[in-house]
Amino acid sequence: MEVYLDNSATTKVYDSVRDTMVKLLQQDFGNPSSMHTLGFTAETYIKRAKETISAILHAGPKEIIFTSGGTESNNMALIGAAQANRRAGNHLITTEIEHPSVASTMEYLEEQGFRVTYLKVNEKGVVSLQELEEAIQEDTILVSVMYVNNEIGSIQPIEQIGRLIKTKNPKALFHVDAIQAFGKMEIIPKKFGIDLLSVSGHKIHGPKGVGFLYCRDKVKLKPLLHGGGQENGMRSGTENVPGIAALAQAAAESYDKLKEKTSHMITCKDWFIEHVEELEDVKVNSGKGEESAPHIVSVSFLGVRSEVLLHALEQQHIYVSAGSACSSNKPSVSATLKAIGLKKEEIESTLRFSFSDSTTIEELQYTIDTLKQLLPKLRLFRRR
Repeated sequence: MEVYLDNSATTKVYDSVRDTMVKLLQQDFGNPSSMHTLGFTAETYIKRAKETISAILHAGPKEIIFTSGGTESNNMALIGAAQANRRAGNHLITTEIEHPSVASTMEYLEEQGFRVTYLKVNEKGVVSLQELEEAIQEDTILVSVMYVNNEIGSIQPIEQIGRLIKTKNPKALFHVDAIQAFGKMEIIPKKFGIDLLSVSGHKIHGPKGVGFLYCRDKVKLKPLLHGGGQENGMRSGTENVPGIAALAQAAAESYDKLKEKTSHMITCKDWFIEHVEELEDVKVNSGKGEESAPHIVSVSFLGVRSEVLLHALEQQHIYVSAGSACSSNKPSVSATLKAIGLKKEEIESTLRFSFSDSTTIEELQYTIDTLKQLLPKLRLFRRR
C-alpha cells in the first residue's frame, strides 16, 4: 500500500485539472497578448478564471492578480503594500509562526527601514487579540496574519482580527496568507476585513507554479515585476494560461461539496489523533475537530529523530513531512514549534501528517500499524 500524507506540501491534481492543462498546452496555446483568435481565446480563459475565483471569494474579477504561487503572492502583498504606503507610516505587524515566505520578507523589509512587531502565540498557536490591539499604532500600515498554520494547523480568528484592525486603525491594511485555508473553508475577504489574500494552486489539487493575490479595490500596491504591463500593470510577464485555467478549475472543484469534504478530513484527523495518542511517548500538537484545520496533524514521537522516522516510514511507502516543505530541507529549528512552547527534543522528533479528501481510514490504519512496529525498534537503536 502507498499512503500519501503530505498534502500540505503539495497535492495530486484533480483529473479535470490535468485535462484542462493538456488542452491549453496542446490546443488553445495562444499568447493572451496576441491580437489574433488564439490570443483572444487565451485571454478568455484568464477572464473566466478570474470570474470563477472572484465568485468563490464574493469579490470582483479585477481584484484577482495571478502570480507564480504563494511565495510571490506573499512578497507582492507585503513589499508592494509597504512601499506603496510608506508615507503613511513604517510599522508592520505579523506573528512568530508565519511561513518563511512571510517571515523572510518581513526581515527584508526591516532591512529597508521598516519596524516590525512579531506577535507571540499561545500553546495552541493562536495570537492574542489584546496583544494585537496594543501593537497597532498610528503609523501601522500593514498587519499580516496567516489563516491556517502550515505546520500545526492552528486557525487564527481572522474575522475578529480584521474587525479589530479596522476599528483601531482603519488605514492599516490586513494581509492574510490563506495558502493552507483556501479550499478548506469559506473565505469572504470583504466580510472579514481582509485587504490582501494569498493563495497557491498546488495546495488545492491544482498545478505548481501558479497562484493568485486577492487585492481589494483601491488598495495601493507597487508591482515587483515591470515590463509588458500584464495583470493591469501589477504583474508583468506573459501569463501562465494553462496554469491559471487549471488553478480556477481546482478552486471550483475544491469548493464543490466543501462541507462534505472537510467533514471527511476532520473524521480522518480525529481518528488518527485518537489512535496515535495510544502509542507510547507521543505528543499531539494539533487540536481535534474544528478547533484546528481539518487536514493537518503535528505529532512529536519522543526518543526518535523526525528525519529517521520519516525515512523509515518512506521505506514502508508512507510519505509524511518533518515540517514546512519550503524549509524542511534546511537544518533549522521550527519557529512555529518553538513559539508554542515545545522543548528541543520534542521539536526534533516532530512529523506532520496532512490529509486530503481522498485519504482513507484504511490508509491511516496502515500508518498506525507501521508506527507500532517502527517506534520501539528506532528508540532501541537510539539508546544504543
